[in-house]
Amino acid sequence: MGMFQGMSITASALSAQRLRMDTISSNMANAETTRGSYVNGEWEPYRRKSVVLQEKDNQFSSFLNQAMNKNTDIGSGVKVSQIVEDQTPNELIYNPDHPDANEDGYVEMPNVDPLRETIDLMSATRSYEANVTALNASKGMLMKALEIGK
Repeated sequence: MGMFQGMSITASALSAQRLRMDTISSNMANAETTRGSYVNGEWEPYRRKSVVLQEKDNQFSSFLNQAMNKNTDIGSGVKVSQIVEDQTPNELIYNPDHPDANEDGYVEMPNVDPLRETIDLMSATRSYEANVTALNASKGMLMKALEIGK
């Protein structure tokens, strides 16, 4: 494991958690948006989005170690593989005065649950904070290592 590999792994996690927080913020901002996308000539409500994370394993060293049959358990970080739309059904609310109400007076609302988004945001924030702590610990160890030569 290289001297800066731990910092690189932590940096990838920080970036991934930041994108996760941005996606959650977008969901919260559009929790009442009934015109999220225009599909086949009709407006559809906003769909909740979520981030899918996976191991970042695209470095040359990982392929080389795999080819040489070296079993290294050292990770290489995390990356966002995709942002997916939640396909749970939208909620119908009776509001005949709404401009997007159907002929029966029901409005199709986004599938965003503010409570779920708040919990996901707390989880992403805690993960971000844990990675900042790990980054600071790595930085502290490197600084102490530099002081050995004095």
